[in-house]
Amino acid sequence: MFLFIFIAVPLVVAGFLPIASRVSKKFLPDFLANLCLVILVAASITTFKLWPGAGSFSHKIFWFGDSLNISVVLDGLSLLMIFIISSISLAVGLFSIDYMDKYGSRAIYYAMFLVLVAATNGIVLTSDLFTMYIFIEAAGLASYGLVSLGKTRDSTEGAFKYLILSAVASSFILLGIALIFLTTGTTNIKEIASVSRLVPKLSVILFLAGFGLKSGLVPFHFWMPDAYTGAPAVLPALSSGVFVKVAGVYAMSRVFFNVIGFSYNISSLLVYLGIISILVGALLALGQTRLKRLLAYSSISQVGYIFLGIGTGTPLGIIGGLLHLFYHSIFKSLLFLNAGAVEYATQTDESTELGGLGAKMPFTSTTNVIGLLSAAGVPPLNGFWSKLIIVIALIQIKMYFYAFIAIFASVLTLWYLLLIQRRVFFGKLKEQCENAGEIPFWMNLSLVGLALACFWTGVVFAPVILKWILPGANVLVEGIRSSINTFIIGGS
Repeated sequence: MFLFIFIAVPLVVAGFLPIASRVSKKFLPDFLANLCLVILVAASITTFKLWPGAGSFSHKIFWFGDSLNISVVLDGLSLLMIFIISSISLAVGLFSIDYMDKYGSRAIYYAMFLVLVAATNGIVLTSDLFTMYIFIEAAGLASYGLVSLGKTRDSTEGAFKYLILSAVASSFILLGIALIFLTTGTTNIKEIASVSRLVPKLSVILFLAGFGLKSGLVPFHFWMPDAYTGAPAVLPALSSGVFVKVAGVYAMSRVFFNVIGFSYNISSLLVYLGIISILVGALLALGQTRLKRLLAYSSISQVGYIFLGIGTGTPLGIIGGLLHLFYHSIFKSLLFLNAGAVEYATQTDESTELGGLGAKMPFTSTTNVIGLLSAAGVPPLNGFWSKLIIVIALIQIKMYFYAFIAIFASVLTLWYLLLIQRRVFFGKLKEQCENAGEIPFWMNLSLVGLALACFWTGVVFAPVILKWILPGANVLVEGIRSSINTFIIGGS
């Protein structure tokens, strides 16, 4: 039953929050939600310590002695994702204590927040494709509610676009699962993998479109800037750091590597989409002046690095892709929360109206520098190592042009993020910033914690790779080996 903690505990607390808010509208929702997130972080660390380092184990739900057709499975990849979900959610939860003062009911906010956390944990732990779809839908609905909390025209428009496109993505995914069920008679991941040669090619296309929309890959990226711009900054921090990684990157990788079977065509598609996303996202970010919109395009670019690494299909490339997934969840959550801190202090995230905030907000200015240098891949911060490994993996398989684009896009990233840093935090103090001051304690604690994580995980990158990334990479590599064996057996 231990693994069900990651799904059951946030759901139970989410259900209890509206009742708790009748007693205390601020303290109890803040306390209960963040206590729940602390428990999840502790549970993920405990699970890591109990993890044997290889293989997988599963738990089934029993009701009065009878086994239900519901089970959860943990392996090296899902363990990595559980830790990312729990730790980033805690950072966002702490930031929310002060940040959400102007966004209405805390109980409603935290309830949707915890439903999103529970659903993303469910996506990672499920052993069944249809159950994965149900959790993806639950997470999508919670995300839609969080986007709409902005209560502005931008947030309403972004929420509507997100709802429609999320529904389209979910429809693609559901159709892909239905086709697999019609041809194989099952939705169990392990059972489908054993007969993967029966999976229709149309399912692959449907999954690519569905998960591509969820992850914001080009050309499925157009919802992300609008959804992130009008939403409270905690939503893009949580979505970019957690939901996009799980419902998009993780789900696509799991399906293509461990269910359908990895192939040259899939590899080529992921590499092409990855490199296009890297370049398009970086170029579109150059022309943005609103902080959250710029960071949304930057996220599209950074997600491209993840798919570029994983798409190579080589062990080194997969390690680089998963490492960048881990690192990006940290530094992009930090950057979005920094944008939220600026908006909290000045009531705007329009960079042309800002300037000289470094003197007023020294902690925020410093953590933003650390986040942008990590995103650009400047050593010894964490983003450097993941990008370096991806570039080396590309050079190993003689994809020199793609390696050049990856490096070039990193230079562009450094360029546009430094421009924003100079415009917002340096220079002459503008009128909009005269009454700004340093943000409250809990918001600062979250920013400082994420900034330290950017530095620490970069300095000790080797243990991070060996203990956290390698078990997850082995899961995907094993999927490639199984695909090759299945092909050889089927061909013979």
